[in-house]
Amino acid sequence: MQYRNTGSSMAYSLVLALFLVLAAQPAQAKMYKWVDAQGNVHYTDTPPPESAGQGNSEVKKSGTVVKRTESTEEREKRLAAEAAEKERKKAAAEQARKDRALLATYTSEREIDLARDRALEHHNLIIKSAEARLKQLEPGSKELENKVKAATKGGKPAPQHLQEQYDAKRAEVEEAQRIIKTNQEAKIKVRERYEAEKLRFRELTAAR
Repeated sequence: MQYRNTGSSMAYSLVLALFLVLAAQPAQAKMYKWVDAQGNVHYTDTPPPESAGQGNSEVKKSGTVVKRTESTEEREKRLAAEAAEKERKKAAAEQARKDRALLATYTSEREIDLARDRALEHHNLIIKSAEARLKQLEPGSKELENKVKAATKGGKPAPQHLQEQYDAKRAEVEEAQRIIKTNQEAKIKVRERYEAEKLRFRELTAAR
């Protein structure tokens, strides 16, 4: 059996009908209150259809809620909130791990600066080596480039061996340039990383 609320003007009739329905039920009978997608309230002796996706409440004769079943929307919101909380706890645990490692590694900001300088020096050495290599390669690369230009005047293709030599030399030049650029970018990240670690170290030690 089912009763439907179609407006506030029927509130009294709905309450009376609910009372009569509940009073007529056997002692162990169950009643369910649920709201459909249109916002209409239903009281039935069977749970709402699963396709409705609505939450429902199992009620006693007195109208007291015995059990609450969440709707699809409520369940999705709850699961989303639980997932967000799980991620928050995971991030907090990871930050705590990093903080412990930071305090175990350094005893002062000066030590952090020294570690930063060592990391920067590593990249500086690689850059210097690549720059020296580039300086060696550029004259030969330029010479081969001029030979290729001379050989291709008038639209003729360059001799295969000459083109291959030039391509190989250009590849070496580009690799040296790539190494220089990569390590220059790495130096920026090193500075940012150690600056962040120093600020965090300062926060942690100030709180002691």
